[in-house]
Amino acid sequence: MRLILIIVGLVPLVAGIWVVAGSGTYHDTETIVKLGSTALKATQDKAIPQWLGISGIVVGAILVLGGFMGWFKRK
Repeated sequence: MRLILIIVGLVPLVAGIWVVAGSGTYHDTETIVKLGSTALKATQDKAIPQWLGISGIVVGAILVLGGFMGWFKRK
């Protein structure tokens, strides 16, 4: 159970670091003009917000630390 908590915590921790480092982007497609069945679309790369990366780091760190604290605190 503790090992699962550590592994699950590493996922948002690493993803949060990736976003804060500036590598996190996603594609956004907008329809500019639509005339009948023809449409003109524009696709832009947008950055994932920094607050989302920071919250991922915080949540991931709490889960990983919780897993390690449980690991060392054996009855």
